[in-house]
Amino acid sequence: MNRLKTLLLVLPALILVVSCGDDFTILAPQSERNVENFYQSDSDFRVAINGAYAGIADNNLYGRNLMLLHEMRSDNTFNGGGATGLAESLQRITRFDELPGSTELEDTWAGGYKVIASVNTILSRIDNVDFDNPSLADRIKGEALFIRSLVYYNLAVTYGNIPLQLEEVTTPNVEINQVSADAIYDQIITDLDTAENLLPASYSGDDVGRATSGAAATLLGLVHLTNGNSGQAEAALRRVVNSQEYDLVPDYLDIWGASNENNIESVFEIQYKSGGQGTGSGFTEYYSTDLSISGGVGGGNVPQGINDNLLETYDDNEDVRFETFGTDEDDLPYLNKYDASQSIAFDSDVNFIVFRYADVLLMLAEAIGESPEAYDLIDEVRERSGLTTPSATLPGSFEEILLLERRREFVGENKRWPDLLRFGVAPQVMSDFLSDEGFTPSDIRLLYPIPQRELDAAPGELTQNPL
Repeated sequence: MNRLKTLLLVLPALILVVSCGDDFTILAPQSERNVENFYQSDSDFRVAINGAYAGIADNNLYGRNLMLLHEMRSDNTFNGGGATGLAESLQRITRFDELPGSTELEDTWAGGYKVIASVNTILSRIDNVDFDNPSLADRIKGEALFIRSLVYYNLAVTYGNIPLQLEEVTTPNVEINQVSADAIYDQIITDLDTAENLLPASYSGDDVGRATSGAAATLLGLVHLTNGNSGQAEAALRRVVNSQEYDLVPDYLDIWGASNENNIESVFEIQYKSGGQGTGSGFTEYYSTDLSISGGVGGGNVPQGINDNLLETYDDNEDVRFETFGTDEDDLPYLNKYDASQSIAFDSDVNFIVFRYADVLLMLAEAIGESPEAYDLIDEVRERSGLTTPSATLPGSFEEILLLERRREFVGENKRWPDLLRFGVAPQVMSDFLSDEGFTPSDIRLLYPIPQRELDAAPGELTQNPL
């Protein structure tokens, strides 16, 4: 097991994470213990950057909430826990009726800006230290810029216009600089251009799992696509392809499971480790109904059930991806990508893949636009799954064919809602999906509300999204 995976959530978080209270914005620290005595050596910065990785693995971000906000929001999966009690806020997310004070929105915002604050401290202090290994300083800078970019991307997709904070904050009297999502994407692009040149193409030994130049270029391609820059996206994604660092795993089913983590298809994944140390993930419980492998918890598709209209898009006689769905004793479908035997609930060893090579290929097709090359890239992904019909002959427009392929390829990987937004079809797709409940395109919120706690803490400095 690599050291990065082992250390993720057992680091001195009091040093790295800015704490917050109800009476002030999360952007400003209440206290930063031991900071002045900490950032003094190579090893201090190693601990600090590992803490930033731990932050994105936390339940507030990739460990849980981004799944709720970017996957359960979509037509792929649903809240299986009911519409009342503790599940009410989840049900509101699926019905575009979430409240600004909901825990999921507050915690995602807070978790994101805590990571950003810790990374800003690293970047603000790293040049003041003489590293025993100067190349390590460059690598940590690249990792920090990648992590900050990844968090800002998710916050911008989720909330739209958000505060941009790039410097270490040392006083509660911080200026709230709310900017457009486009401005956030422009900053991410600047940061990733730098990060890509600072990061290595690959790692060995204990460092496997850290951000690479390929991960930076992949996120850069995604952000360019999101920002409408198809030419720049194409250039970034071609660098990933031309690096020859990645390939499709021949068998789609061999992507999943702890024994297959960090494989040739993996571009960047969140590292989790079971063992009762708080470093495992809860994805087995979130998706599987098999109590025998989930520590005796789950069983009711809570919170993620699989929608029938998703299953209907597969040719279950040919498409091997259909085998990532199982059926429980009540004949309800569930996703088995994250199945893992574990003795402790919410303590899975299975990683969460943020980017993999299939995503690079399909995003490159998106960047190129309708063309023989783009269809060939789609077919490369389809053929791995056993589908032989050329995508160029399928019904629908190029964008519809590509979006459908992304839907089938990436179920449970937090891509469906951002994809619907990026392709500009979220209102129509989701209102069609919810038409039996009387939804129309105007009922589909494209942005989540900014948390009420933040509005109250900075009156007049943040503008709420339409409710």
